[in-house]
Amino acid sequence: MAIMGRYLGRSIASFTGLVMAMLMILLGIYLFAAEQDDVGIGSYSVSDAFWYALLNLPRQVFLLLPVAALIGALLALGNLARSSELTVMRAAGVSAMRLGVWAGATGMIMALSAWLIGDYVAPPLERLAREHKTFAKFKQVSLTGNQRAWAKDGDTFISVQQQTNENQFGGVYVFRFDSERRLISVGRAADARASADNLWELHDYAESVIQPRSTEGGAAAVGPSIIASRVPMQMLATNFPSEFLGLASSTPDSLSGKTLLNLIRHNRANGLETRAYETALWVRIARTVALVFLVMLAVPFALGGSTRSSGGGLRTLLGILVGTAFTLFAKMLETGAGVFDLTPMVVAWTPTAVLAGITMIALARIR
Repeated sequence: MAIMGRYLGRSIASFTGLVMAMLMILLGIYLFAAEQDDVGIGSYSVSDAFWYALLNLPRQVFLLLPVAALIGALLALGNLARSSELTVMRAAGVSAMRLGVWAGATGMIMALSAWLIGDYVAPPLERLAREHKTFAKFKQVSLTGNQRAWAKDGDTFISVQQQTNENQFGGVYVFRFDSERRLISVGRAADARASADNLWELHDYAESVIQPRSTEGGAAAVGPSIIASRVPMQMLATNFPSEFLGLASSTPDSLSGKTLLNLIRHNRANGLETRAYETALWVRIARTVALVFLVMLAVPFALGGSTRSSGGGLRTLLGILVGTAFTLFAKMLETGAGVFDLTPMVVAWTPTAVLAGITMIALARIR
């Protein structure tokens, strides 16, 4: 990259870092304040709430870096435009497209940083924060597991394969044992919802009850019989809230790319559904690529007549509006994927493709 390109990149990176720092301070205060309702439950203290908020910030960096990069690029290029440095670059023969390429190169470095944070830093820290918070609040229930939760409540074991939102889970298995640790029933619910007072609503619940073997007179022992039943909904009383199962049963969008890829391979090998994990993986990749085009999109704004003469407030507002519109469009597609039976590739790449097209057209129209 030329000297001017490196100078442009440093300017964009510094302003983006400043914007991100401000966003993280505000989000940190918000997360800390939101935890105050839980302070005092069990041994959960104010310092625990502080560390919970702090450990969740890397995930917010991954989620908000595209918007922060756009705002930072708008501020950086606007600052260069006000000081006539962009005018000097254009007079030296630097085209708008080349400025866009330089900005895009900076965006690629940011995208790589976002991927590293989202894959290797945020997931373990977020999991550590949830574990510390939950075990500080509740101590009466045992939990183990990795991507699937296993919770023990007396003689009942509950396994959850997937968490769809904060209080709803999919693929819930219920194993009951007697006092001699013999299995007496196995049940499965298509999905479950945690309600008040730690009551669980098990929907589409199928259960197999194992009757112990018996002898009749002097006849040989008869093997155990299995009685199967199925009900639309079954209530289950437990001693743990949804937070426990949420520790190990994470939503697909909170998993790392490597974990998502392993889950896709595993589910395919076992003939299981992979759509949710494929969508989450491609959305993660597409969102990272979109960061490059969001930074490039700042160039047409900076070189445009209306924004070149205006202050940083308008550029910041434009950045927030464009970033919000992109995020809402992407979320709308993700939400409607199941309703309209859209493929994961379409859901993930359509917003990024639209953004790339708008950016290229805007750069090409600048003379």
